[in-house]
Amino acid sequence: MPHPADSHDLIRVIGARVNNLKDVSVDLPKRRLSVFTGVSGSGKSSLVFGTIAAESQRLINETYSTFVQGFMPSLGRPDVDVLDGLTTAIIVDQERMGANIRSTVGTATDANAMLRILFSRLGQPHIGSSQAFSFNVASVSGAGAVTLEKGGVTTKERRSFSITGGMCARCEGTGAVTDFDLTALYDANKSISEGALTIPGYTMDGWYGRIFRGCGFFDADKPIKDFTQRELAALLYKEPTKIKVEGINVNYEGLIPRIQKSFLSKDVDAMQPHIRAFVERAVTFATCPECGGTRLNEGARSSKIKGISIADACAMQISDLAAWVRELDDPSVAPLLANLRGTLDSFVEIGLGYLSLERPAGTLSGGEAQRTRMIRHLGSSLTDVTYVFDEPTIGLHPHDIQRMNELLLQLRDKGNTVLVVEHKPEAIAIADHVVDLGPRAGAGGGEVVFEGTVDELRRSSTLTGRHLDDRARLKPSVRTANGALEVRGADTHNLRNVDVDIPLGVLVVLTGVAGSGKSSLINGSVAGREGVVTIDQTGIKGSRRSNPATYTGLLDPIRKAFAKANGVKPALFSPNSEGACPNCNGAGVIYTDLAMMAGVATTCEVCEGKRFDASVLEYTLGGRDISEVLAMSAADAEAFFGSGDARTPAAHKILERFVDVGLGYLTLGQPLTTLSGGERQRLKLATHMGEKGGVYILDEPTTGLHLADVEQLLGLLDRLVDAGKSVIVIEHHQAVMAHADWIIDLGPGAGHDGGRIVFEGTPADLVAAQSTLTGQHLAAYVGESVAAG
Repeated sequence: MPHPADSHDLIRVIGARVNNLKDVSVDLPKRRLSVFTGVSGSGKSSLVFGTIAAESQRLINETYSTFVQGFMPSLGRPDVDVLDGLTTAIIVDQERMGANIRSTVGTATDANAMLRILFSRLGQPHIGSSQAFSFNVASVSGAGAVTLEKGGVTTKERRSFSITGGMCARCEGTGAVTDFDLTALYDANKSISEGALTIPGYTMDGWYGRIFRGCGFFDADKPIKDFTQRELAALLYKEPTKIKVEGINVNYEGLIPRIQKSFLSKDVDAMQPHIRAFVERAVTFATCPECGGTRLNEGARSSKIKGISIADACAMQISDLAAWVRELDDPSVAPLLANLRGTLDSFVEIGLGYLSLERPAGTLSGGEAQRTRMIRHLGSSLTDVTYVFDEPTIGLHPHDIQRMNELLLQLRDKGNTVLVVEHKPEAIAIADHVVDLGPRAGAGGGEVVFEGTVDELRRSSTLTGRHLDDRARLKPSVRTANGALEVRGADTHNLRNVDVDIPLGVLVVLTGVAGSGKSSLINGSVAGREGVVTIDQTGIKGSRRSNPATYTGLLDPIRKAFAKANGVKPALFSPNSEGACPNCNGAGVIYTDLAMMAGVATTCEVCEGKRFDASVLEYTLGGRDISEVLAMSAADAEAFFGSGDARTPAAHKILERFVDVGLGYLTLGQPLTTLSGGERQRLKLATHMGEKGGVYILDEPTTGLHLADVEQLLGLLDRLVDAGKSVIVIEHHQAVMAHADWIIDLGPGAGHDGGRIVFEGTPADLVAAQSTLTGQHLAAYVGESVAAG
């Protein structure tokens, strides 16, 4: 498609320097689909998200009053000379939905709200407004004082009030009730003072100890087994009560309500591993007997439309719910029905028809979360908007990628500009315009190495162009298993009492369309077992001070090596400790809060962004100071700590793993907040590779990987298996499927059309049979390699 010649039809970027971008200048055609390619860390996200989308959002925020801006996140101007022709940017990224247990697929979109209004209008018996169908609104009645002013006279009146909500009172709208194993909370043979409490974080040498010892509700020096019933009730169940400890007013609260608030209000999958282990040990979750897990009280469940309650509707697979809504016809709610039909049809169009509206939002994968966010945009009548997508094919089987491509083209054809960061050849193929960044990653990238059409890219000599038509070959031989991990009667989500033996000692790949049950099988029946290490793409906890060196434990041996070489304390070589620059406290930048306007971060003038006190930088190791070491890429640091005066075996070992997982381009001091989902997963993999676990589970490790890097990943998986590990990979990439020793294919479809094992065997057998969607796509992918292999 020819480019628009008029400059008004272009988004012009001149001199972009965000992160590793080296004065990048590009002209992007408006109302076209532009795909950004390049190796991981080449600068794609820095250009698309960090520069174009960020400046669009900042400019929109500036149109609001300074008062309103005070409630918005502060956005600084990206480091770029000129940004011209911007339109409103809508970002659809891979961030997982929040892990709030009250958030469902229905509440995260407009579907639940529309259903509640529908039932409040048509449901029989009529029970009240839409909030009567909300599991997040409790039914409350009472009385309170109201201040009234009439004729200059102020009076107070007592008035009664009543709120009718849909929340189940027994489970408080969560759908589950909890029971506690008290033996996991404390050792009854010990006293509180002796450290009887076995709850994570409840040590007796901090404030908890002072509160429990000074509360006066029980004898803290008496073994818990000798407590009276009253004392035990106070320890376990007492509601928040104000007390005075050492002259300070504090709140005392029983262990169980405190655990419910601090631990159980979060999604289990979002917890830190030691807390998750405690919760799984101490708490049993059972479906609420009062509401049957629907979260709704009897009143909300009693009101029905054509025999269906709102609980029934939310439990339906969305494709079935869409069909039911199409049967409804009432002129009084015609616009509402039309909107609801449109939203539910969008779920089906986008390949999420297998979900139900009651599905907890925190259980969605990154790809499912991204597609759920797309729902509200598909029916939008906005035009001339810039849509920005981050690998929209993540989590999609090759069978589903075609549908995603059609949706992207549909957005473009409505008159919008669509910018997509992608690695999959099938997704790159539909681009009107391609921008390839590189030539390599990190400091070796940040340049535009190609601009043009897909055919021109294919003929170019860039890394992406050379690898665009790569096709994997089936392995001539596969490994033999040395055992099996038994799964029996798996029934999480849509699984249908699945029995499967997952081979050990080999590379196992789980395949199947999105929603077929792959993650349900792993998360519900395999993850959490002893010796199993799960490495996913969820966010890494840490502040903007956290970086790869601190996260992996690499900074410890580096600090010790510097300390030993210079005869000083290791704490000097931490920007978060004694070695910090006193002006910026080791942050490297000074944050200036401008109240209602966006804050400004400026490089610290004293340390020039190096984060350390000047005296610390006088100490060197192998001729480099600590700030220079943290500025190194992992690959350079591996060579540095591997030989000569700087030789540090403990640091070198960790850095080898960095390079092994394809993160050699990351600098040791790069903030964790700047890493992509794929980079986060590979950083976790590098950290876990030193652990004792015998079984590794990886969830789509090709996420964010360039075509040229997939081969390196396959080599890493081979090395893990050859070192005696069992590796289980959930993956859609055909190159990984072809490289497997054993494939377990789930399906045949998604939702209630899936949940079964449709194939178990070698990739060669899968290709030969072509009895499943995966088999057909893999056969087409390997092409003539079938005959050759």
